[in-house]
Amino acid sequence: MGILLAFAPFIAFAVLDRLVGPVEGLIAGALVSATLLLRDWMSPGKTPKILEIGTVLLFGGLALYAVAGGPTQSVMVGSVIGVRLLVDAGLLMIVLVSIALRRPFTLQYAREQVAHEFWDDPRFIHTNYVITGVWALAFLVLVIADLILLYRPDLPPRFGIVATVLALVGAIKFTSWYPERRRSAAGTV
Repeated sequence: MGILLAFAPFIAFAVLDRLVGPVEGLIAGALVSATLLLRDWMSPGKTPKILEIGTVLLFGGLALYAVAGGPTQSVMVGSVIGVRLLVDAGLLMIVLVSIALRRPFTLQYAREQVAHEFWDDPRFIHTNYVITGVWALAFLVLVIADLILLYRPDLPPRFGIVATVLALVGAIKFTSWYPERRRSAAGTV
């Protein structure tokens, strides 16, 4: 559940982006991500996570840029799809950086759900690399869909919606299915 809550800023952004506008969506994403980060800093036994820190930086930076009056004709302010592209590309970068730092972002959430003695198990770590890789793939699909919509404005917006839903639902289902499959294969049900 923790990993899904970490995506609340993106959900807040998506909802307000559709209902009110991209600047308001960015501000909402920044506020929600800051709230989640503060929650972890103030909760005993919890630590700030790579995804939450990156999300605060991403939404905070984009919201500040938008509110401070970045160039009005830039992809940032001039296009809702452009803002989504920046957000999705930023999320993809956060996930890829977590892999590059050898700290796949899912590992921090998984460690909150398993006993400490499994934390250094190579199978546990490998499982988290695979799951993080699937999330990276899902975010890459979002970036590609955004790019297609940016350069092909004649396509219906539902193209992006369908791509987003399929990619995210696939990543969510994989996240719950894959660890169970690994445990079953290892005989540690």
